[in-house]
Amino acid sequence: MNARTEQRIAFGFLLGATLLVVMPVLIILAIIFLKGISALNLDFLLGFPESGMNAGGILPAILGTLYLVFGAVAFAVPLGVLSAIYLVEYSRDNAISRLIRLAIVNLAGVPSVVYGLFGLGIFVIFLGFGVSILSGSLTLGIMILPVIITASREALESVPKSFRLVSFSLGASRWQTIRHAVLPHALPGIMTGTILGLGRAAGETAPILFTVAAFYLPALPESVFDQTMALPYHLYVISTQVPGIREDFRFGTALVLLLLVLLLNLAAIILRYRFRKKKKW
Repeated sequence: MNARTEQRIAFGFLLGATLLVVMPVLIILAIIFLKGISALNLDFLLGFPESGMNAGGILPAILGTLYLVFGAVAFAVPLGVLSAIYLVEYSRDNAISRLIRLAIVNLAGVPSVVYGLFGLGIFVIFLGFGVSILSGSLTLGIMILPVIITASREALESVPKSFRLVSFSLGASRWQTIRHAVLPHALPGIMTGTILGLGRAAGETAPILFTVAAFYLPALPESVFDQTMALPYHLYVISTQVPGIREDFRFGTALVLLLLVLLLNLAAIILRYRFRKKKKW
């Protein structure tokens, strides 16, 4: 077998593997779109559930999801970036720091239901926040924290050492070096971690099941200590607990959730692109 034939066979296997991964996702997206698009109208997007959720809209679930996602990101991004800065720029390379890095990576693989039980025990019961937006946001924030720390750490480590050496040689302190010579160049990588965290926070059901999600609410929440509806849990409820609900309602809710995640990711990707354009190396 000559080199050209080997290359064609390898290309065929690689293309087949890629299609095997991509095609099921595209088929699922197509089914959700085709079955759900007919439900999307202003009454559905801007109304409250009615008639035992067999009619009306999903506005409380959309707003609740946005509250939870922004709350989780507001908690996790600053804490995750600061932790990554400490691990990369300040901590020494010893057994303890390596153990912390390993623990962070392993935490990213913990099932989401475990985070839900953790949030129930710590935020809802021990700290007394109750079943509320605050408890749900903090639980989701804890869940996406390992992803953001890992992505931020890798982004900081990718900045060339020469940037730091030049800054030190000009008399800058370590913090001034981090702030002006390292962080601006690591921001695109940090945004990548934030995008991954956004998607996971918006789509998870188990963590909010124990900490914030309500089956049905007649009004919107007025404070962070109120419960709220959320799209992932609402989709689970209408798919399993509401008999006879129209099919386009279920797929329409799934479609709105997908579009919401895509829009949040798109906004973060545009922001990352703007930061990346400013890089000079």
